[in-house]
Amino acid sequence: MNYDQYQYVKVEKKGRVAVVTLNRPDNRNALHMDAHAELERIWSDLAQDEEVFAIVLTGAGKTFSAGGDIKAMVARAGTVEGFKYTLKVPAATRRMFQNILDVPQPILAAVNGDAVGLGATLVLFSDISIIAENAKFGDTHTKVGLVAGDGGTAIWPLLIGPARAKEFLMRSLIVSGAEAHRMNLVNYALPAEQVLPKAMEIAEELAQMPIWAVRWTKLSVNKWLKEQLNLILDASVAFEMLSMNTHDHAEAARAFAEKRKPDYKGY
Repeated sequence: MNYDQYQYVKVEKKGRVAVVTLNRPDNRNALHMDAHAELERIWSDLAQDEEVFAIVLTGAGKTFSAGGDIKAMVARAGTVEGFKYTLKVPAATRRMFQNILDVPQPILAAVNGDAVGLGATLVLFSDISIIAENAKFGDTHTKVGLVAGDGGTAIWPLLIGPARAKEFLMRSLIVSGAEAHRMNLVNYALPAEQVLPKAMEIAEELAQMPIWAVRWTKLSVNKWLKEQLNLILDASVAFEMLSMNTHDHAEAARAFAEKRKPDYKGY
């Protein structure tokens, strides 16, 4: 399998393990439209790669992923192109997370730094997650005037219960990697320099185990996750699409980029 066509996602094979790196370090691995599109496709390619028995997902530089690209949000806000973009969001979001859950190989998130917004959701949809103790972790959609629609409302309640999930999502709360581990959001919290080695250790172990036993065990658990995704995602991402066209989203994104207090209007 050739991965040379990918610009914002780098794939490096190390034996039976594919290391997938979110590759926009100058932008804290924030995901704009083209990067999002690559993340939709990469999982299908990996799923068909017979040389790959486990996958490690990490970020280039000191950040795992800052989530959505705020600069791109500001540029789109209130434009015809921005409205056209929002119409594509539901299908693109469903493709990404369906493709992630359909990957037969185990996916390990090596969260080398901050993971917020969509970045946090990618971690939570991975099979095993190892995070840096001092990393910032949380879903910050509402801070930029958006519904936490791209998977967050599906996965957080499963992990920490509906009441705590609603508080964290509505308030855009951020916790440390160590606290995320205490909350059972991730599997391990380690010093940053140990994160990738630990992920590789587990990935290499899984890659040497009986292939169908591992894959079908994952598939069985993912049936549960797919049911939750099918129950929640269409509504939540539709609400997120609507929120993208509000004044308050545009104002929140501009205020965030300009480092000032937003002036919300309620529409």
